[in-house]
Amino acid sequence: MKNEYTRPEYYENRELSWLGFDERILSEARDKSIPLFERLKFLSITASNLDEFFMVRVASLLDMVNAEYKGKDIAGMNAREQLDAIHDRVHEFVNVQYSTWQRSLLPGLRQCGLQVIQDYHDLTEEQARYVDEYFMENVYPVLTPMAVDSSRPFPLIVNKTLNLCALLKKKNEEDAELEFATVQVPAVLPRIIVIPESRKGERSVILLEEMISRNMQKLFLSYDILCVHAYRIMRNADLTIDEDEASDLLKEIEKQLRKRQWGEVIRLEIDEKVDKRLLKILKKEFSVKEDGIYRIGGPLDLTFLMKMYGLEGFNGQKEPKYIPQPVPELTGKSDIFEEIRKGDILMHHPYQTFDPVVDFVKQASRDKDVLAIKQTLYRVSGNSPIIAALAQAAENGKQVSVLVELKARFDEENNIAWAKMLERAGCHVIYGLVGLKTHSKITLVVRREEDGIRRYVHLGTGNYNDSTAKLYTDMGLLTCSEAIGEDATAVFNMLSGYSEPAGWNKLSLAPLWLRDRFLMMIHRETEHARNGKSAHIVAKMNSLCDQGIIAALYEASAAGVKIDLIVRGICCLKVGIPGISENISVRSIVGTFLEHSRIYYFLNGGNEEVYLSSADWMPRNLDRRVEILFPIENEHLKKEAMHVLEIQLKDTLKAQVKKPDGTYEKVDRRGKQALSAQQYFMEYAKSLVKKHEEEQVHDRVFIPAEPM
Repeated sequence: MKNEYTRPEYYENRELSWLGFDERILSEARDKSIPLFERLKFLSITASNLDEFFMVRVASLLDMVNAEYKGKDIAGMNAREQLDAIHDRVHEFVNVQYSTWQRSLLPGLRQCGLQVIQDYHDLTEEQARYVDEYFMENVYPVLTPMAVDSSRPFPLIVNKTLNLCALLKKKNEEDAELEFATVQVPAVLPRIIVIPESRKGERSVILLEEMISRNMQKLFLSYDILCVHAYRIMRNADLTIDEDEASDLLKEIEKQLRKRQWGEVIRLEIDEKVDKRLLKILKKEFSVKEDGIYRIGGPLDLTFLMKMYGLEGFNGQKEPKYIPQPVPELTGKSDIFEEIRKGDILMHHPYQTFDPVVDFVKQASRDKDVLAIKQTLYRVSGNSPIIAALAQAAENGKQVSVLVELKARFDEENNIAWAKMLERAGCHVIYGLVGLKTHSKITLVVRREEDGIRRYVHLGTGNYNDSTAKLYTDMGLLTCSEAIGEDATAVFNMLSGYSEPAGWNKLSLAPLWLRDRFLMMIHRETEHARNGKSAHIVAKMNSLCDQGIIAALYEASAAGVKIDLIVRGICCLKVGIPGISENISVRSIVGTFLEHSRIYYFLNGGNEEVYLSSADWMPRNLDRRVEILFPIENEHLKKEAMHVLEIQLKDTLKAQVKKPDGTYEKVDRRGKQALSAQQYFMEYAKSLVKKHEEEQVHDRVFIPAEPM
């Protein structure tokens, strides 16, 4: 790595870059050309993103400050400097969130016939009667009011829960001291309560916390209530696990999960009108500093807007629901193994259905000729058909090995439950390699056939989660390539038995080989450019923050390599640095679906190479995780993957382009065709099915469509 390409001023701070991503999502919530209820969804996403950012990234920086760690990041900032910059930016961000809600979305909801009652004083007499009856019948029995005094200590306030705090004074006692009380708003009840229509065509909803606030007196009958305010805390949720010392990783993670509820409070959200005496009590009890206090001008925890999106009757304010299309090669085919033997199958989710991946495991679990199924699981859905199929396979006597990644953040409890269930069914469950997360997405099916043992493999860029597969854009490959089958066997032998193969046929794995492979391919383009040949790199990923990769890209750009990057989230690379990054463009696409696929293209002197991967260009992916990079070698399928990159680079509606100052702006559309890549691929997937039905083509010749 050349020092001239690693100067701190050439890099953007990772955390501030991530906040830029959440700001891009917020810009979608503010875009009046987008249907109103879709904007509600985007605002909800910004809130859930910010929660995770605080629980993990801000918490990690606070740990560094508390440990007096003085090290600096690649942009030259220490932990304290990063925290100060984050709080400044997030306070402004939250102001814009609530300005968007109060000034734009709330009036928009009123215009389309939905009244959101945020203050119970706004209820009509008839509505108030309904709210009070609903409270007594449905809410009152669930609540647990908690007063705090010398005999009752301050209760545990659970991370991310919504709570109401109140100042109380005993009735008929002039000199009585003020007392503090708190009530958790129960998450088991719906937060949005629909009030029956008073006038035709007009609908009203009230938030649960407002209903409880109105009826607070019923919880403290012997007291006068002086004030009531909503509050919410965020705790440090980063798990600290010493795997070398843990004799049983599953039990250690279960123990740490219990500790998570007691984590240090790193953020307090409070009603901006809060009584100063109440705030003083909360500050003291939670030991939260002033910059960690967020005074909110509206309902706390905007993630409830995702539920509001689900209200019936507002279809005109939503995008038409997209139904994932069949994969043409598998339409109406009963034997998936027979179809894979005809040739590799490339799938593009959610434009194409995820069902073939589920069917692949299901058919393997029932097929009498299948001997073994091996699979890695990182995040799966709540009622996963893949888990059920694996359990069924074990019960059918097949050898089933499953690597369940227990350390998948915030899915730890879910994954522990699945792991135990699979073990009970007779599966061999592996919990990963010490010190590493297994993030790769791979399934191996070993089948006995007439000409011997054949291995079928699925490789993907996304999780084996049938729910998120409808929301995340990902790509997957089904193949029975002998070379990839051998590599897949080696992967599982490495994961279960720590045996490293002497070499690989087609796959490249992190943490031992993948970084060097990426650097080799980048340096190869650099050499082509220096030798006067055309050189081009196109890379699509979620995040780019690895200094070694960025430095190699700077060197390539300086040599004349054209580099087009499609980076959804964090991007620590700066564009437009004279003599360094003038040949690099960066764009981010934020749309209906979450861009999640990782696709890497290298011109390679005209012998084009295309790879898919589970890995982003981040230190954690390259150095601390088990990741897989796999090539797309069939020429027709290679064109299909390149087609995805080509269309995303032509997006003029949803793409935002990074500028030298680090900000992003929508593409300048002058003289360009209006094109949304996501909308294009929805139509394109339909056209492939129609073409298949019309022509009944079985030889899988791929003809890329012209951009719409």
